Amino acid sequence: MDTQNSSNLNKTTVTVATLEDLGKLADYSLINTLNCDPDATQNGIDYSPRQVFSGHYVPVRPTPIENPEYVTHSKDFFAELGFDDSLATTQDFIALFSGDSSNVPPTMRDIGWATGYALSIYGTEYIQQCPFQTGNGYGDGRAVSVLEAVIKDKRWEMQLKGGGRTPYCRGADGRAVLRSSVREFLAQEYMHSLGVPTSRSLSLYVSKTHGVERPWYSEGTHSHDPNIMSLDPIAISTRVAPSFLRVGQLELFARRARKQGNGLELKELEMIVLHAIDREYSEVIDPMLSVPEKIVCFAIEFRSRLTKLIANWIRVGFCQGNFNSDNCSLGGFTLDYGPFGFVNAFDPHFQSWTGGGHHFSFFNQGVAAQRNFGMFCSALTPLLANHKGQLQQLTDIQNGFDGVMQTEMEAMWAAKLGLSRYDKALYKELEVLMTQSAVDYTMFFRELSAVPNDISGIEKSFYAHPKPQHKAPNMQDLKTRWALWLEQWKATIKTDQKSSLMSTDELSKLMKSINPKYTLREWLVAPAYQQAGQGDYDLLRELQQVMTRPYAEQSREIEDKYYMLTPLDVFGVGGLSHYSCSS
Repeated sequence: MDTQNSSNLNKTTVTVATLEDLGKLADYSLINTLNCDPDATQNGIDYSPRQVFSGHYVPVRPTPIENPEYVTHSKDFFAELGFDDSLATTQDFIALFSGDSSNVPPTMRDIGWATGYALSIYGTEYIQQCPFQTGNGYGDGRAVSVLEAVIKDKRWEMQLKGGGRTPYCRGADGRAVLRSSVREFLAQEYMHSLGVPTSRSLSLYVSKTHGVERPWYSEGTHSHDPNIMSLDPIAISTRVAPSFLRVGQLELFARRARKQGNGLELKELEMIVLHAIDREYSEVIDPMLSVPEKIVCFAIEFRSRLTKLIANWIRVGFCQGNFNSDNCSLGGFTLDYGPFGFVNAFDPHFQSWTGGGHHFSFFNQGVAAQRNFGMFCSALTPLLANHKGQLQQLTDIQNGFDGVMQTEMEAMWAAKLGLSRYDKALYKELEVLMTQSAVDYTMFFRELSAVPNDISGIEKSFYAHPKPQHKAPNMQDLKTRWALWLEQWKATIKTDQKSSLMSTDELSKLMKSINPKYTLREWLVAPAYQQAGQGDYDLLRELQQVMTRPYAEQSREIEDKYYMLTPLDVFGVGGLSHYSCSS
């Protein structure tokens, strides 16, 4: 064979340039293998709140936004999928991913779907927020999936956030505003670039003529709760994941089986468990195993992914804010970007959502994950009722969560400090010093990654005092303690099995690959979505570009603009340092 021609063939890739090209890859596993709600309409016009008693999904036709305009798309994800960049601005693509599925190719479904789930908050079952007081009204209230496709041998589900009403909307309008859509789009782009498992951003479109009112904050207010009604453009962002299956979905069918017990609910529970395994774990769970054996493997693998995910969240300063079971992906990746935030001044109890409380705060996310994992195991239990051996294994896996979580956290802290082994005393003193000195979490670890000779190398990351109501610490005493800590850290490096073999430059490079330089600060995002609301998308697109290279040493202009402490007058401001779940 001619070697030149062979080389060219190897470089040839299939490019998706039209919606027809994408349609050829459509493959609807959820629709084809799970049960439809028997009370659903045939045409997908099912927009009024109602109880859903059975089935795994409800067919729903998305509601288009008026006069959609292109805002941005993920060039990185398009490249990964083999999509031509120009596809994002074609009429057919814009139509589908802004909610109009009326003219899709014949290989695609023109009706999407929404799913129901149960709600548990920190390990406690809830039905109070359900308008029917039964729990049968919880589910995708404004998220409508419109496509499943197998692309480059990997399955992806594409879901419109803000795609209109569904039976689960509980009286809401099913819409998302541009503000929240920009936040979610950027956060997914950023988290993926950080190496944190996450749903992905595909595209973002806004209506040029239609807006809705949402509670929000007046400029500069320190109000705890929103104090104005803000008229904002509506938008649809498309988020993509291998599946959007959550712990809450398993809970829903387990609850039905427990309460009704006529056999169908137990069968539907088994069906969705096996579907989740097939969608998320087919590469690691042997399809020839029995159902009880698969369930045990499922629990082990999910525990591993979930604990690694939480360690990654802490590594990059991310606080999910509302880590209920319905926001806990069975695939072990970050799923929901509602009331999230990134730590500025280090605080173990950081929580930017006004309704999140201590139980969903920054350092408590491991415990929240444990509670969700407990609900996951409880939901699997009915399927193992006649299999005592596997039931005991599941109990042991659940009881081992703490130990696995601790191992992942210790490995993460060691890595952030450039060490191969966790040093408890070194870390504990660091945590105290970071808190008392009010260091900027991202900037501190990035400056530390330069392996400074003395405290002057990290002082750039210290805030003057972001919480003036608290008594200011004795800075001279803190500087002395910092100097001692740096000495101890460097002494530990010299005795470490891995880092002791590295040059200073090699160690610095390693640490900089773990500790990002740029973080998604809310006070930087706000001007981007405010300008986007006026039709100016330049700042949003610049921020997107910066945040998709979070570890890189970018230009001096970018560094001066984005690598800096949060201004002190931002702390405590509604919509910048805290916010409600309004979106």
